[in-house]
Formats: sequence, structure tokens, C-alpha cells
Amino acid sequence: MIRELHNIDIAPYTSFGTSARVEELIEWDNCEELLALLAQRRKASPHPTHYTILGEGCNTLFTDNFSGTIIRSVAKGIEIVGRNKEEVLVRVAAGEIWDDVVRWSCEQGLWGAENLSAIPSSVGATAVQNIGAYGVEAKDIIAEVEYIDLKDLHIGHIAASECAFGYRDSIFKGRLAGQALITSVTYRLSTTPKPHLDYGTLRPEVERSGNLTPMGIREAVMAIRARKLPDPKMIGNAGSFFKNPILPRNQVEALRRLYPTMPTYEVAGQPEKLKIATGWMIDTLGWKGKRVGNVGVHSEQALVLVNHGGAEGKEVVALAERICREVKEKFGVDIEPEVNIVQ
Repeated sequence: MIRELHNIDIAPYTSFGTSARVEELIEWDNCEELLALLAQRRKASPHPTHYTILGEGCNTLFTDNFSGTIIRSVAKGIEIVGRNKEEVLVRVAAGEIWDDVVRWSCEQGLWGAENLSAIPSSVGATAVQNIGAYGVEAKDIIAEVEYIDLKDLHIGHIAASECAFGYRDSIFKGRLAGQALITSVTYRLSTTPKPHLDYGTLRPEVERSGNLTPMGIREAVMAIRARKLPDPKMIGNAGSFFKNPILPRNQVEALRRLYPTMPTYEVAGQPEKLKIATGWMIDTLGWKGKRVGNVGVHSEQALVLVNHGGAEGKEVVALAERICREVKEKFGVDIEPEVNIVQ
């Protein structure tokens, strides 16, 4: 199925809920049909079309009307494509809701995705953004990504080891940005227990329930997130708006001497660096719960910017920029958005 929509308001397609008119939105659930449409358009026009790719819109903010074409996958499907005594390979269509996949994997008793519960995302976006939470990132379980090469209009496959995964980063935000439309992601899940509990308050939450299973950990993660993060269905937001900076260890230690309560985290594979908590810095500046016009900072989690109703994308960006300036002035640290800002 291919659905072509024209001159629409993008607000219903993003979790921030800010309005912007979009020239064209293409929704697809069949790869062959999409390839045929793109080939037909290329033949009809001598000028190559630049396509913007949208998932569930949970990490995207439009700041103005958009003149161009957006492609959005609504393709569904979860399929086991490989299995041995220790691992199961699961191929998932890009349009699946990520949390539905996590719930399915936990119901199967499979380990690996449970810490990533309740993250608003499509499956395709898990690979683009390298989503992460509670000590686990998507890169830890991704085996392979299938995509359409928008330059040559062919199907490509790329192993996880070639995806240049980093902190909320990947090749799909770098060298292949705007050139690769993800059609499916294959995850490598474990049949044997591999709990990751040593992050934040996850371990005590699981121990209180006594349920050390994938589903038990999922429920603990969901409970913690429900206490800290606003539901986009209730108030517009995109989850964590800012990244947590990863800085040289000596710079962080100098900051910690000035601010002994500043939370810091080790960075896997980078012993010379530490991650610091942007939310703590924003909270220290007194922004938590503050409102400026139609936008504000969430009262329980300072990393989250919210649309109190009727906000424009430009208002959100203006608030973000103001917070960035104040963090720089106070702590000497540059912070940057995790959210994809479309201007």
C-alpha cells in the first residue's frame, strides 16, 4: 500500500504536536511498491528529489512549514529468521512500534531488549538514533539493517559492525543521512539470562518485585519511566531533548570539585572520558518545572521540554537555545539537542 498525502499538518505525526504544513507525505508498507513509485518519479523528473524520512515522529521537531517530500514507513512484521541454543535472530519491519517489539520479545522470554522498554520510537529509528536507556543501547542487540539506497534505488544490507554506532548516533545520521531509508532491522536476542541492572535505580526496582525475568525488568523500567517522564499523549514532548555530554575525564573531575553532587557515568570503551548529566545541570539552573509561554521544562525531568499547548516549533527551539547558553555560562559545557530539528 502506498498513500500520498499533500499539504497536511504534521502535528498528528509528531509527539511534540507542533503545527507545520508539509507539502507531501508518502506512507508505505510494501518495499517493492515504494521502489516502483520512486523509480517512476525519478524517470518523470530530471532533478533528483531529496526525501526526508520520518518514523513515529517521537524524536523530530518541525520549526516551520516544510517544502518537500517526507517518507514514512507503516510496514509491519516480526519474524524469527535464525536460532541456535543461545541466540535468536528476529527481523522486524521498520514501521513496527518499538515498544510492541520489546513486549513481544519479553513474552517470548528473550533477553536483550527489556531495558529499552517504553521508549517511543519506530523500529527503523532505533538504528538511526541508536536509542538507549538503563545501560543498554540498540547497537548491543542489532545484527543487521536492511535499507533502500535512495541514490541508486536498490536494497542494501549493512552489518551492525559497519553502522558507526555512537552515542545517539549512527551512519544513518552521518554518511548515509538522507540516502538510506531503513526497511527492516534484525536483532540478536539471547535465550539465556543476561540482565543489565547496574544503572540508576533499576536494580532496587527489580529486587522489590522479585521478578528477574525479561518481563520483570521491562515492568520495572516502565514503572521508573512513568514516574519521571511525561506521556506524549497527555502533553507534547520528545522525551530527552538534550544529549548528555561525554567529556575528557580531567575536565569532568575539575567540574566535580566545584560541584561535588554532579552525577557522572563511565563510558564503555573510553576510560579517558566520563559522561555528565545534562538534566542535573539544567535542574541546578532552576529550570525544572519552569514555563515560558506555551513551552517549558518538565517538572520531574529537566531533560524534557514540553509543549503546554499551542506551541510553535520555533518556541521550543528558542527555549532550548536559551538553556544551552545558560549551561555554557554556568558550567562551561556545550550541550546539544538529541531531537532532530527540521527547519
